[in-house]
Amino acid sequence: MSQIQTSSSSESVLVGTGVLIEQLLKGEFICRVTNEDGWRALKNPQTRDRVEQYLNQINRTISSAGEGDVFFCGYLQLGDAERKVVSSQFKEICSALIPLVEWLVLVQEANGQDAPLSEGAPIRLTELQACIEDTPAFSEQLAKLSHYRLFGSTSSATDGQLKLVFKRLVELGYLTKPNAEKQIFIATGKIDYLYEVIRFIDETEGLNLEAQAETATQRDLL
Repeated sequence: MSQIQTSSSSESVLVGTGVLIEQLLKGEFICRVTNEDGWRALKNPQTRDRVEQYLNQINRTISSAGEGDVFFCGYLQLGDAERKVVSSQFKEICSALIPLVEWLVLVQEANGQDAPLSEGAPIRLTELQACIEDTPAFSEQLAKLSHYRLFGSTSSATDGQLKLVFKRLVELGYLTKPNAEKQIFIATGKIDYLYEVIRFIDETEGLNLEAQAETATQRDLL
């Protein structure tokens, strides 16, 4: 009987590991918010080693961000083909940075928070909308960022702009909406990965993206 149970348990682990590998290879970011079971599995050294061993066979590796609490798939070694892929991905991220940073600053300022948005933080869309509508500077900032190509809003109403921006951020994996009936969104670990990308670009390129966005918002508030 114990042999049957052990076999069943091993098969379950293998199936779970296979699903986790598929998610990583699809470019998903595994964190406690988006996939708690997968996150716990990757926090387990034995499971992580099994996943890593498989990925290494196809020149992939488990990468992490957010002090090791966000997992995603990276290349083990970079050849010419891999460099082209990474370069393309990096350009895509860079093209989205300004609107994303401006959105992060807007949410932080509108909610009156001292700390930037991080994994697990809730955003109540109704409360955020009310605050933005009561502050002309915030309304102008939202209108500006919602019309960036990343979001592509054509609406002139705060409600329409916000809903499209948040819908797009869910699609991009920066937010999740646990309950379809409630207008409450949760920041995912991909937000923490974004901060690391921003810091890397700031340090290597001297763009100071966070300061630029903050300065623009403060200027609008004056």
